[in-house]
Order: sequence, then structure tokens, then C-alpha cells
Amino acid sequence: MHLHILGICGTFMGGIALLARALGHRVSGSDANVYPPMSTQLQQAGIDLMEGFDASHLEPAPDVVVVGNAMKRGISAVEHMLDRGLPYVSGPEWLRENLLGERWVLAVAGTHGKTSACSMLAWILEDAKLDPGFLIGGVPTNFGISARLGSSPFFVVEADEYDTAFFDKRSKFVHYRPRTLVLNNLEFDHADIFDDLAMIQRQFHHLVRTVPGTGLIVHSTGEPALNQVLDMGCWTPTETVGNSGDWSAQPEQPDGSRFRVLLGNDLIGTLEWSQTGRHNMQNALVALAAARHAGVPPKLSIAALSRFHGVKRRMELRGEVAGVRVYDDFAHHPTAIATTLEGLRRRVGDERIIAVLEPRSNTMRMGVHNKSLAASLELADLVHLLAPPDLGWNPEPFLAGLGQRATLFQRVEDIVAQVAAEAEAGDHLLVMSNGAFGGIHQKLLKAIETMPLRRDSDTP
Repeated sequence: MHLHILGICGTFMGGIALLARALGHRVSGSDANVYPPMSTQLQQAGIDLMEGFDASHLEPAPDVVVVGNAMKRGISAVEHMLDRGLPYVSGPEWLRENLLGERWVLAVAGTHGKTSACSMLAWILEDAKLDPGFLIGGVPTNFGISARLGSSPFFVVEADEYDTAFFDKRSKFVHYRPRTLVLNNLEFDHADIFDDLAMIQRQFHHLVRTVPGTGLIVHSTGEPALNQVLDMGCWTPTETVGNSGDWSAQPEQPDGSRFRVLLGNDLIGTLEWSQTGRHNMQNALVALAAARHAGVPPKLSIAALSRFHGVKRRMELRGEVAGVRVYDDFAHHPTAIATTLEGLRRRVGDERIIAVLEPRSNTMRMGVHNKSLAASLELADLVHLLAPPDLGWNPEPFLAGLGQRATLFQRVEDIVAQVAAEAEAGDHLLVMSNGAFGGIHQKLLKAIETMPLRRDSDTP
């Protein structure tokens, strides 16, 4: 069968392409921007890529068009598909019909932590020799790929609440029908498609309705929005994670790099690993609970997580030059920004943190979170925020609480020049964006390398 995928270079749709190819299908695809690393993965898998969304890409007609949720009416290929009556499905719909139907699906949902918790869960199952399949919205370092078929019944999927397609406005995750479901947290986000938190909660309720009575729902404590979802109706056994939950963690290191795992009052083991932050302790606990439901003893899971190496773009160290470390993180919501900074602060103590932020997400560009932005950046010593002319709102009054620590820039190049001029050996540069940020990471490393750095001994 020949599949043509519209919007193939996104992480999710690229994963669909790789899975379809592994199933033996011929796969081609179009996207507005065809560039590495996704384009490299796809081409290496024998997938034909085309730039743009021209109607000619669908000639000769494929057997089915898989439509990404970035596609809209008015796009040439979409109009051609509809005019010619070509068979089409959404990515989540294709995944369910062709891959998930006979699998034990373990889904991770929530506003924050989906990619990290999914990666941890997949790695636990892999370390237990269960060879799981997975589709994750990032690249776990332990695997080096974002999607694979696997040979066992188990399939781990990142359950995104974003809408499915222009013709299906339900959240993606309602298609997955998990047997094991993680609900990590829930806050208002995706203001471009949801009017308020209640609209998101309704979609989560639809997800809860799909979990069988013989399944398991793992959910965090201290999350009122999740409790309200479950109060709408829950027909599945639950386990709780967090303070006063069935599963809990007792830190032995302030940064969360070592903590004790408790199930009820019983000490299960101690996890020492490379990850930091309370949010990652929480991610570990939900992964441990979900893996136990799939049959992996918690002690084996703890041992597996001690060998977990993280996820690309989640506090990923991109390089170190002249004693300055540059990190790449996907944080783009105030809660994620704050927890990421907290984890780094607990690890580095009083060493200086320079936060570099691109407010790129649709929700951030709409100014929805502007009132909580300054508080989320409080633990940074310096804050540099990209505010291009087309941002749509002025961040300056909302960063006033940070005083002279915060500076606005209209261009990436100006941020690079400023940071290179002020960087000192021992600094930690935390770059946060859900996009490429103009390749700022390598630009920073290169600029710092060519600048004479001030060291403590040289400072008056």
C-alpha cells in the first residue's frame, strides 16, 4: 500500500511514517519545511520527501492520504485530495486502525512531562527485554529514534490532547484506547484550540471513558483539574502518585538525582540517576506504576531508570566551552519553565544561571501566560527573552518584577552577542523553546569560544 503523509516532518507524523515503513508500506510525504534531523531519519528509511503541499504530490494517487493536524482547508494538496475523492485518514486514526488494535497500549497524557515519562516507560520495558513498540514526541537518548514497531504486545504512546485533524476536532488521544493510562497533570494550554480549561477537561474525560475496567489509570495527587476529570466518571481501577499517594518519593539529594521510592509504606528501592528536578521524580513514579501494570517488578524498573539517559531537548547539554555550559530544553509553559529552573538550581547551587527564552508556542504568543511569566523565571540570575516585532504583545511590563535581570531582544543575533560578552566560566546557559530558536545553541557555543571569559580570580 502507498501512503502519502501531509505534514510528514513533525515528530508525530514522522513517527507514523517510520512505523508505516516498518510495516512494509511504501511511504512518501510532503511538508513546508523539509530539514534534519527528521528528514534524515525519513530518507534513511527509504521515504520520499517533497517540499511544500502542491497538488502534484498526490499524482499518481496514493492508496491513502494521512493528514497531519497542521493541514487546513485552502492548502493545494488538501483541496486536490477532497476534489478527487481520495481516501484519507488522520494520523491518530491510521495508528489505531493499523497498529494499536491488538496491542497493549500504555498511554501517557498531561500538560507536562509526557515525552519524558513516555521515554522512561519505554526504556523500562526495553530493559526488561520486552521489546516494546513506541511513538514518542521526542527522541529518547537510550533509543536514538522516536518511533518503532517492537515485537511484543506492548506499545507506549505519547497521548497528546491537541486536536486530531481539520476534519476531526477531538483530541488525538481519544483514538488510542489505552489499557494503561497515565494522567500526569492538567493545566490550561493550547489556547489556539481550547477556550478554557473545562474544554480540555472534557477531552480528558472522553479519554478516561475509553480505558477498560480491567485496565489501570495512574494519576498524580495534588492536581485539582485531574480530580475534576475523574469525578465526571471513572470505571477503571486507579493508582495515585505523589505526596500522600500510593507511590511517593523521598529525595536524598536536593536536585532529585537520588531518591527513595515508596509504595504505600514499603521502601521499594533507591534510584540514583542523571535526571534532576521534582518533575522528573514524578515522571519516574508514574513510569514505575505503569510498568508494574505491564508486569515489570518495581525493583527491576528502578534499576532500569538508573541507566536512563534522558531525552533530547529535555535539559540536554548541547556543549561546554571555556567553562560555560549550554543546555537545550523544550520548556514553553510557565510551569515547565519554573520546574526546569528549579531542578537546575538545586543541582548547581549558587552558580550563575542565564535563562534564554523564546515565547514561541501558540499559547505563549497569544499572551495567555504573560502574568505568570516573571514568577516562572525567578530562579534565574539573568533572563534574556526574544521579543520579535510580530510577537503580538509587549513582555516588558510583565517582566518588570525581575528588574534589571531581564532584557528583551528582537533578534537571536543580539542575544548571542550579549551572552557572549557577559558569560563567565562556571555559568549555565539554559535555552528554552519548543522550536529551533534560530540555531541559537551552536551560535552561543561558537560565540563564547571566541570571547575572552572573565573568571572569578580576574574579577575585582
